[in-house]
Amino acid sequence: MPDAPFSPAAVFAAHPRATTDPAARAAAATDRSGYEPPHPPDVVVRCETADDVALALRLAHEHGIAVVPRGTGTGLAGGSSAQAGQVVVDVSGMDRILAIDPVEMTAVVEPGVLNATVNAAAAEHGLFYAPDPASTSICSIGGNIATNAGGMWCAKYGVTRESVLGLAVVLADGRLLRTGRATIKGVTGYDLNALIIGSEGTLGIVVEATLRLRPRPVRTETLAAYFDDVETAGRAASAITAARIQPSILELMDAGTLDAVDRATGTRHRELGGAFLLAQTDGFGAHLELDAVEAAVAPFATLVRRAADAAEAAALVAARRDAIPSLERLGRVSIGDIAVPRNRLAEAFAGLEDIAARTGVRIVSVAHAADGNLHPMIVVGWDESITEGPAKAALGEMFHLARRLGGTLTGEHGVGLLKREWVGEELGELSLSLQRAIRSAFDPAGILNPGKAI
Repeated sequence: MPDAPFSPAAVFAAHPRATTDPAARAAAATDRSGYEPPHPPDVVVRCETADDVALALRLAHEHGIAVVPRGTGTGLAGGSSAQAGQVVVDVSGMDRILAIDPVEMTAVVEPGVLNATVNAAAAEHGLFYAPDPASTSICSIGGNIATNAGGMWCAKYGVTRESVLGLAVVLADGRLLRTGRATIKGVTGYDLNALIIGSEGTLGIVVEATLRLRPRPVRTETLAAYFDDVETAGRAASAITAARIQPSILELMDAGTLDAVDRATGTRHRELGGAFLLAQTDGFGAHLELDAVEAAVAPFATLVRRAADAAEAAALVAARRDAIPSLERLGRVSIGDIAVPRNRLAEAFAGLEDIAARTGVRIVSVAHAADGNLHPMIVVGWDESITEGPAKAALGEMFHLARRLGGTLTGEHGVGLLKREWVGEELGELSLSLQRAIRSAFDPAGILNPGKAI
């Protein structure tokens, strides 16, 4: 990327939405990953329209200024963190639902709209939007698209890529690209739509998305199972997969997470076991599928309880959604995101316990057990670093554990800034070089989210 001939502040004085207010710059420096850059970005552009985004990128492109796209800042890998010399293009103010078509079951939205807001609007038509990260009430659709986010429902309905039909994307030079289509099927040309999803803001900035909605299930059944330890719970989850059962939700929490949730919310899950497995089935045969789930986990569990009503089911789901906020009360949290083959979950949990013992770092874990996606969370003191020392060593060990088990560095949070040093080891040189060539084709000057992803 060429050196900027003018300061970002001077260049962006021409943008009506730009600010150099110290508080705005400080707020835009970090995301939810725990990473703190040494100095805040120079400028924040609070965009309200696609034209605002296009003007920001034209100015940045013309002067060789680095741009960091940002939604609501809930990213967990440092992907939206920004520092001195950079300009943050904040699209959180672009938060409108532009249209919902209940017949075609689609929604057209701006990138700053919250995931939960989309679901609330869809529910008015008997529909829902499937990708539902635990942070659904605070994360934005644009950020979900940037990381190809998943969530609890992805066990059955897939991650963000399966629910985004089309995009409007402002490229690095300010041009507007439209990808995908409004139809469910379509194979004309290369799939640029899928390429943009999960690219972490390195290929362009999404300013509009056409989302696929689904009919809200006619029936839902919920079960909670408790176990002596998390390895046994992992074997139970693998038994569900082996039995060819497709739950809509299958979530696992270890003892440390249960302790944190109980302290924060007043629940008493930890008293019932050393690990917790939440299973949900949906559709006309939900009760029959849950019978099969119960039969699969019963040989491993110390207690199995089916929710008696919707309120009890909601409380069980809330326990899983409360996991990260509860842990964030205890210190600085770095949230891992490895994925392994589903039949190796128990080995992954055992490996994480070994890493904690060897590094002296506190690690607690939750998992989307139906797809093998674990979130091992490093918890350190408020004054301790997550980017160096024992915490950094533990993060690297997690990646190597996942690779030994046939898995991956990241299932849904993205690479961002925190995991980039291990990308080459997973992808290999040929794949990495091709991906960098694609990035250069979209952004020859290298101004979009430099230092992130690949």
